[in-house]
Amino acid sequence: MQVLKFGGTSVANAENMNKVSGIVQQALVRLPQGKTIVVVSALGGVTDVLLQSGGMAAAGDESYKELLQKVEQRHLEAVKALIPVTQQSSVLSWVKQRCNEIEDICNGVFLLGELSARTKDRIVSFGELLSSKIIAAHLNAQGVENTWVDSREIIRTDTHYGSAAVDFAITNSLCHDFFSAAAARLFIVPGFVAADAKGNTTTLGRGGSDYTAAIIAGAMNALTLEIWTDVSGMMTADPRLVPNARILPHISYQEAMELSHFGAKVIYPPTIQPVMSKNIPVWIKNTFAPEDHGTVIENDVHKNGNNIRGISSINKIALLSLEGSGMVGIPGFSRRLFESLANDLINVILITQGSSEHSICVGIDEALADKAKLAVDRTFAYEIETGRVEPLRVEKGLAIVALVGDNMKSHPGISGKMFGAIGRNGVNVRAIAQGSSERNISAVIAAADVKKAINVLHEDFFETTYKQINLFVAGTGNVGSKLLAQLKQQQQYLQQNMRLQVRIVGMANSKKMVFSDEGIELDNWRDHLQKGEASDLAKFVETVRSKNLRNSVFVDVTANEMVAQVYDQLLAKSISVVACNKVACSSAYVYYKKLKDLAREYNAFFLFETNVGAGLPVIGTLNDLLRSGDVVTRIEAVLSGTLNFVFNNYDGTRSFAQVVKQAQDEGYTEPDPRLDLSGTDVMRKIMILAREAGEHLEMEDISNNSFMPASCMVGSVDDFYKEMEKQEKHFKEIYQQAASAGKKLKFVAKYEGGKASVGLQHVDSQSDFYHLYGKDNVVLFYTNRYPDQPLVVKGAGAGAEVTASGVFADIIRAAH
Repeated sequence: MQVLKFGGTSVANAENMNKVSGIVQQALVRLPQGKTIVVVSALGGVTDVLLQSGGMAAAGDESYKELLQKVEQRHLEAVKALIPVTQQSSVLSWVKQRCNEIEDICNGVFLLGELSARTKDRIVSFGELLSSKIIAAHLNAQGVENTWVDSREIIRTDTHYGSAAVDFAITNSLCHDFFSAAAARLFIVPGFVAADAKGNTTTLGRGGSDYTAAIIAGAMNALTLEIWTDVSGMMTADPRLVPNARILPHISYQEAMELSHFGAKVIYPPTIQPVMSKNIPVWIKNTFAPEDHGTVIENDVHKNGNNIRGISSINKIALLSLEGSGMVGIPGFSRRLFESLANDLINVILITQGSSEHSICVGIDEALADKAKLAVDRTFAYEIETGRVEPLRVEKGLAIVALVGDNMKSHPGISGKMFGAIGRNGVNVRAIAQGSSERNISAVIAAADVKKAINVLHEDFFETTYKQINLFVAGTGNVGSKLLAQLKQQQQYLQQNMRLQVRIVGMANSKKMVFSDEGIELDNWRDHLQKGEASDLAKFVETVRSKNLRNSVFVDVTANEMVAQVYDQLLAKSISVVACNKVACSSAYVYYKKLKDLAREYNAFFLFETNVGAGLPVIGTLNDLLRSGDVVTRIEAVLSGTLNFVFNNYDGTRSFAQVVKQAQDEGYTEPDPRLDLSGTDVMRKIMILAREAGEHLEMEDISNNSFMPASCMVGSVDDFYKEMEKQEKHFKEIYQQAASAGKKLKFVAKYEGGKASVGLQHVDSQSDFYHLYGKDNVVLFYTNRYPDQPLVVKGAGAGAEVTASGVFADIIRAAH
C-alpha cells in the first residue's frame, strides 16, 4: 500500500487538479497489485475563507454570506471544468447540499453571536470534504475507479476541537478493518478532518492533512508516504529568505521534526511520528515538477559532508522571563511556571535557564504573550508581592533561528561558528538553547534580524560558492568613479577566485541617491544614479541601517565633513566603514576614539588605509608592527603626493601656480589645493599615524612651518591662483636657496616623543627623501626592532587610480 497526500496549492484549481490526476494514475502504475490512498487538502485558501466567514457571522457581519457564495461558486466551477456535462448532475447536487449546510451553520452562528471551537471545526471541515469529493468524481469520470472515504469514519480523536489528539488504538483498528476489507484499489480521503467518540467533527490542526496521511500510512504499514506540495522538497533554508537555498535530497526523521518544529512549513510537525515508528519513508514531492527527486525522510540518511542539515526559523515569538532571588535553591518554580502555562493551553517552544537558578526564560507564540503574563503573575502572586520574584517580563518582536543536523553531535565549534557569524553582522542573541540530543542549536533574536541572520548562517554553513558583500558608496567623483570601474572589472575575479560577490546596493553623491537590493548594474551606474531621488544624507544613512543587509560596508569616497559625522550611526549597527575621507580620523580625538571603540564593540571594521599614502600600505604596516609587539619611536615621512609632485616639477622655468594647476588637473590635489599647499593635509596624516601609534594628539598640537604667504590662503580658489602668480618671486627664492646648496625641497612630517611637526625642508643626497620623484610618498618607521635602519614604505601617494585601489583593498579586508 502507498499513501499520497496533496496540499492546497496542488488542488487550488481545475488545472492543478488535472496534474494531481496524472500523478495519481502514474502512482497506480507503479504499484499495480497494491492499494493507493490519496489524501487531499481543501482548495488553496478555502480554509481561511471559511474561518473568516464564521468569525464574521459571530460578529454580526452579514457579508459572510458573500464569502460563502464565492466558496460555493469556486467549487461549482471546478466541477464544471473537471467533469463531463453528462456526469455533473450528482456532483453539483452534492456540492450544493454541502454549501447549504455551511450557510445554515453560519446563519445559526450569526443568530447566536457565538462561534464555539466545535462549531468552527464543523465549518472548516467542509473544505476538505468538498475538494476530495470533486477529485474522486473527476478520477471516476476519467475511468479511474476509486472509493471516496469519509475520514471521520476511520480517524478517532478526543474533543480538543481545533487540534484534536488522535486515539491511535481505535484509529489503527478502524483503518485496518476498512481498507483491508475494501475491494477498491484507489481511495480518496479528505485530510484534516476526524471525529470524536460521539461522531462530532474534529480537526487535526492547520496542516492536519499531512497528519491524516501519516496516520493512515502508519496504521496500514504502507510502503511509502508521499507529500505532494508546491516545492521540490525540504530545503537548507526558507527560499523566500535565502535565494541560494538548496534542496535536501535525504534527511532523517529526527531532523525533519526539528526543522518542521522550528518553522519549516513543508511538512506539518506531528506528521513524522506515525511513520517513524513503522520506518515508513516519507517523500516530499512537487506537484508542478513531479520529475524532481524531492526529499526522502527516513532513518538511514546519506551524509552530505556537512554537519548542518538545515536552518529554520519561527517568527512572532515572545520571550517570557521569570526572575528573582527567591528562586535560588528553592525547588518547584519551574514546575509551577510550566503548569500555569499548560493550564491555559500555552505551548512552550523554547526553554533556557541560567545555572544560577535566578531566572527561567521560555519562548512562546507572541499572540499568547498577554494571556501568559496574566497566568504566570497569578500563579506567583504571593512571591511577587513579597519581592521574592519579579513580575513576569515579556519581550515581543522576537524570532527563533535554529541550526539542525544529526551530524552536529560531538562536533565542537559549531555553536561558536554560528554565534560568531551572526555576531559579526550585529545580530544580538537574546537567548540560547541546545537540545540534549545535540541535534539543534536555537537562538532567540530580534524579528527584524531574521533574514540577515539566516543568510549569514547559510553562507557560512552551506555556500561554498561565494560570500555576498553589500556596499553602500557615498561619493562618485574622481576617486569614486575609479573605484566603481575597478569593482566592475574585478567582479568576476572576486567571485571565482575569492568567493566574494561584491554588490553595490546603494549609491549617493551630492545631488542624487539610489538603492537596489538586487545590486546596481555597474555598466550604467550613472544612469541609475541620475534616475534616483534627491540626495539626503540622513535618509541615506537611515536606509542603510533599516535594510539590515548582511555583510554591509559603507564606503566614503568624499571629503565631506557631514558624511564623516555619520560613521558612528553605521558602526553601531555593525555596518563596516571604509573611509577615504580623512575628516573623521583627523577630527577631535574623542570622535576618532569613539569610532574605533564602536567598531570593536559591534564587530565591525573601521578601515581608512587611504587616509595616509593613498594606495600604499602605510597604516596597515604600522598596525602590523604594533600588533606584533613592536614600539614606534619615530616616524619621518613625505606624505603629500601633491607637494612632492609640485617641488619635483618646479624649477623656476614655469610659475609655481602653473605647476600647482597641473597637479590639480592630473588629480593629485584635494578639491581645494590649499589643503595641500598649506600643509593642513600633511598635518592630518601625521596626526592619524601618531594616533594609530597610540598617541593622544590633536591638530593644534602639531607645529606647521608653512612656506605659503598668508595672502594666498584667503578668498576663492581662483583668487588663490591669482595671488600665487603675484607671489612668484617668493616661491622662486625658496627654490633657488635649496638648489644653490645642491639640495631639494621636501615637505616633511615628523613624529617623535609625543610631538609632531610638518614643514618644508632642504634635503641632501644622503636623505631617504632626496630620491623621491613624481607624486611618490615615503614613510620611515623607526621602532625598537628598526632603531637605526628604518622600515620604509614608499610609492605613489596620490592619484585617483591608486587611491581607489587602496579603498578597494580595504573593502576586501572588511569582507574577510
